Amino acid sequence: MTLLLLVRHGANDLQKEGLLAGWTPHVHLNQEGRAQAQAIAHRLAQLEVAAIYASPLERTMETAEIIAAPHGLTVTVCEELGEVHYGRWAGEPLEKLRRRRLWRAVQFTPATARFPGGESLREMQARAVAQIEALRAKHAGDSVVVVSHADVIKSVVAYYVGLHLNLFQRLVIAPASLTALGLDGPVPHLICLNDTGHLAQPMGGVKK
Repeated sequence: MTLLLLVRHGANDLQKEGLLAGWTPHVHLNQEGRAQAQAIAHRLAQLEVAAIYASPLERTMETAEIIAAPHGLTVTVCEELGEVHYGRWAGEPLEKLRRRRLWRAVQFTPATARFPGGESLREMQARAVAQIEALRAKHAGDSVVVVSHADVIKSVVAYYVGLHLNLFQRLVIAPASLTALGLDGPVPHLICLNDTGHLAQPMGGVKK
């Protein structure tokens, strides 16, 4: 069985400020985020991990490098696992975005939503799942860590459990949480979802 360990990056200051970070550059883990990354690294340290992949953004790379250290692995950058391209929404306050007409579509019919100047959620899901399938073929029978973002992880889980993209917002992926999928043959298995038992404050915030 290929064990896919999906980890969301740790906390950062834009998240604390209620801003949609997206692909905004220079968004690093804050003190809390580094502590969260250390906690998930400690949890995964005893596993045999074949490879660690991460979105190219700073907060994901920093989380992945902390996880990789006990294993002596180098993090492989993977553009396809990057955050949703939110276009003109990136860097905006979530409170402001919630007043946009598009917000309702993003929450209730996300399969129809395209971000202004960015990509659609369908496109994001397609690129992420295609990359996971490539990793599944490359690492058959191995355990692989993927460090990414909440919407990306939710969309991947939705695909493998047969949940329509219009329902993926019902899933919650907290910072530094662990989600595990067993990819063995034609029937995937969800082993755990949004597990934060390793953190000092389990089930922490769910903001972007």
